Amino acid sequence: MSQEGTYLCDNAGDSASGYGLGSADLGIPYLRYDNTWGYVFGDSFTGQEATDPYIGSPVMLYQSAFDATGASPITFTWSQPHPTCAQLFNYQHNADNGFGSEVSRIPNDAITLNVGGSNRIFIQYTSVNQWVAPGSANDGSLQGGVAYSDDNGATWLDFPTHWPGAAQGSNGSLELMWSFAGVDPVDGYLYIFSKAWNGSHNYTGDAGRIQLFRYLPTDFFAGTFSARQNWAWLNGSWQWVPAAQAPASQLFDNGNNIGEFSVKRIGGEYVMSYFDCTDYSIRTRTAPRPDRIWTDPKTQVVGDITMPGHVGLPVLRNLYGGYIHPGSTDSSNLTLIISAWDGTRGDRPYTATQWSGIAV
Repeated sequence: MSQEGTYLCDNAGDSASGYGLGSADLGIPYLRYDNTWGYVFGDSFTGQEATDPYIGSPVMLYQSAFDATGASPITFTWSQPHPTCAQLFNYQHNADNGFGSEVSRIPNDAITLNVGGSNRIFIQYTSVNQWVAPGSANDGSLQGGVAYSDDNGATWLDFPTHWPGAAQGSNGSLELMWSFAGVDPVDGYLYIFSKAWNGSHNYTGDAGRIQLFRYLPTDFFAGTFSARQNWAWLNGSWQWVPAAQAPASQLFDNGNNIGEFSVKRIGGEYVMSYFDCTDYSIRTRTAPRPDRIWTDPKTQVVGDITMPGHVGLPVLRNLYGGYIHPGSTDSSNLTLIISAWDGTRGDRPYTATQWSGIAV
């Protein structure tokens, strides 16, 4: 039987609590260097109460083997560090760490690359300047960055390149929230989608804009971000151009607001999943290639059954996230990790849940 809303944490005595993680969100999955799985969480607590000791963000747990059929729920078998998890990055919350005031560093995606026989893990993150109020015209960001680990996740360094956010004069920048679609087996490029930071789900300027760019893995591995190629509408046609020639163009017309999103190559096609803040649901699209036409969105899991088009669909109140598990077999049996947060409750402030058997 496939999972439908199975809690990955927030249950006393579960596998996450065995490694010191009580309550957390996101749970972004990625394949590790040794074919095990990593799960990167955002703001994390030691218990199931909002007043419990705060661990930090990001936090990582591991799984030795993933059951792509969905018959068995995700069970964690290791933590970073071991045996009790801790914040991965070395920085202070609610402080100026050399770039301006930041509340937290929230992970957006992770990937492992092997170049020249060396493994390196990457986490792209957004440094949050402030959590914005509903309907805010300010996205609340400080900057975006990429951290990397050369010792299998034990220690992390930041590349010197950062992308400025609202507090640094670039409100609504499409550079701050990334998703690693992976290295394409046909052309060998690492494809990356990105959008504005909308982690508060309240930024009114989001409009669902998403852009696409790519790197040779060797360039990305070295942090040579100037070698990027953008997918741009230029001189009447879509084309790949050097970043210095033209900015990337938005893929979709302005529409609903999009919070967290995820793009992965699954079973020979590309799948996009995202939290539609306006429709209050997790939606999916597919495309044969990263730079080809995407299907119209399909609503998968909803936060409010009474909204138009939501009748009969699975429900998770206060939902967000929707990260694609790259170990999914194909687009007819997708596993998503969906979060939920309820600020009105003292217990279970953050949750990450597993949904398997989703057909896109």
